[in-house]
Amino acid sequence: MSFFKKIFSSDKKETLDKGLEKSKTTFFSKLSKAVAGKSKVDDDVLDNLEEILVSSDVGVETTLKIITRIEKRVASDKYLGIEELNQILREEIAGLLSETNTGEATEFLVPIQARPYVLMVVGVNGVGKTTTIGKLAYQFKKAGYKVVLGAADTFRAAAIDQLQVWADRVDVPIVRQNMGSDPASVAFDTLQSAVAQNADVVIIDTAGRLHNKINLMNELTKVKRVMQKVVADAPHDVLLVLDGSTGQNAFEQAKQFTAATEVTALAVTKLDGTAKGGVVIGISDQFKIPVKYIGVGEGIEDLQVFNKYEFVDSFFK
Repeated sequence: MSFFKKIFSSDKKETLDKGLEKSKTTFFSKLSKAVAGKSKVDDDVLDNLEEILVSSDVGVETTLKIITRIEKRVASDKYLGIEELNQILREEIAGLLSETNTGEATEFLVPIQARPYVLMVVGVNGVGKTTTIGKLAYQFKKAGYKVVLGAADTFRAAAIDQLQVWADRVDVPIVRQNMGSDPASVAFDTLQSAVAQNADVVIIDTAGRLHNKINLMNELTKVKRVMQKVVADAPHDVLLVLDGSTGQNAFEQAKQFTAATEVTALAVTKLDGTAKGGVVIGISDQFKIPVKYIGVGEGIEDLQVFNKYEFVDSFFK
């Protein structure tokens, strides 16, 4: 397949290889044990593979899809050797990712012509939401865009202060109000400021609490409605940040947030510190939402644009 003939940027790819090392090592260690002494892919191998994929947080539904596809290939090829299983897995997972992640982007680019591009960020506290916003601001600024941040998570003073730290670090303007202020008011002021400054990118932080889905839904709907008074089609993207190291909990968070608001893109963080990298595959497949960014390290440069080709190559390298 031409899929595997892509040429990747060396520095970024090395970071991705390193970030997925724990996931890859754990997965292939289990796979090696599962096929030990086997010469071909049979029912026992497929049963073991199913268990490995589920335990790697790929998710039950996505795992069954992968197993079904492999079973069809086993049936059509009559005899399928163990040595071919790695390649087949690679191809089938690539195929699943391709159904949702159609782009091949590797750079931080504003995806539309309209200015400013408004990105509303959602996610529970502790998943790396504020850090992701800071790293996004850095990467967009590095790409030559003028960036403005909006601290609309007014539920916690710490959230406002943390975003201020990132704004200072990246040297981009931030619009903030006091804790307890109306989030929609902050979003409105941020967009007005961005338009006045002729900014290219606006990133709006929002509250990360999930204890009351109705309140969250109402709040995010209000933020969107008020933003549209300044920029008619805002937000252009709603980015849900998920902690990849939480495995199945990330699935539950995705379920809750997609029920509360229209999520158009995902960022999966902390993949470098976990063996649960399979969660990227499962979440992308089950929710039919493209993974746009992945976090593969603590450094400011270690938030990467998700490229399905690079991801699969690193996972199976």
